[in-house]
Amino acid sequence: MTRLAPLLILFTAMAAQAAGPAPRERIERGRYLINATGCMDCHTPLKNGPRGPEPDRTRLFAGHPEALAMPPAPALPAGPWGVSYTANLTPDPDTGLGRWSAQDFVRTMRSGRHLGSGRPLLPPMPAAYGQMSDEDLQAMFAYLQTLPPVRNRVPAPLPPAAR
Repeated sequence: MTRLAPLLILFTAMAAQAAGPAPRERIERGRYLINATGCMDCHTPLKNGPRGPEPDRTRLFAGHPEALAMPPAPALPAGPWGVSYTANLTPDPDTGLGRWSAQDFVRTMRSGRHLGSGRPLLPPMPAAYGQMSDEDLQAMFAYLQTLPPVRNRVPAPLPPAAR
């Protein structure tokens, strides 16, 4: 990262805020798409409910809980990516998408890389999102920006185990 990167991030966030809130129709379209494509299935932590595990609605789309230590993975043949953790999709500025622009989100979904040029998005994240229209991806982002921010620093992916 260059020394100008923090300024670019700040400028992008300020430009997104200056654009103002998304129109209600776009947000509702995003809500529909997020729900129809099952984003909550992976990006919302579970809690114990009266009938067993259920989505923790106080942590919608907050990703893998930072304090949840996973047990060691079973011994399997070496995989191509190691261990991945679901991202925090809430608008928290430090641990989620709060400093992202809609264009950052679209580039990430299109390229399959964090912020369009960083590390690859890892399985099980479906590559099919990259086939969605810019309008649909922007709507999904607009909806995610309406969620309460949840501060949750998701663990970094782990490389495949050496064999």
